[in-house]
Amino acid sequence: MTVCVVVLKQQEAAQDLCERLKDAAIPLSQIQVLPPDDDAMDGIELLNPNLVRQRRQKSMARWLMPFGFMAGATFTQITTLTTFAALGTWGEALMGGLLGLGSGLMGSFAAAASVNSENEDGVRILRNRHQEGRWLLLVETPGGIELPWKMVQAARPLQVVRLAES
Repeated sequence: MTVCVVVLKQQEAAQDLCERLKDAAIPLSQIQVLPPDDDAMDGIELLNPNLVRQRRQKSMARWLMPFGFMAGATFTQITTLTTFAALGTWGEALMGGLLGLGSGLMGSFAAAASVNSENEDGVRILRNRHQEGRWLLLVETPGGIELPWKMVQAARPLQVVRLAES
């Protein structure tokens, strides 16, 4: 899939290009006009690094938390530490597991925050243009199909940002 965002000055140019792309014989996976005063940009994962980070954190937590629980319980059992001796043998192992579970959760947040998305610079440029009052046209084509560049250039865009390549 190829995802491009076309930056245009005016609503008429954005609507016109959107209609011409829909009328063309090119299959489009997605086409969406984002007005400058709208918060629609926050709901699109490609245009919001926070959504990507949240998805990555949840995915990592699914395997880090159980691993942390098992590691914490095992560590408590194989060492001779009696930090939670008042809880008994099984209570001490359970407490170690719960602490490991919490460590796994914290690790998922740290790991997800430490990875930058691959198109963060392009998204920052688009957010700046959006805040300047520019119209954005998000166009996604299926894999192997190019965007009709002559049609896009005829609309005289201020900028075209490629966010994903097939």
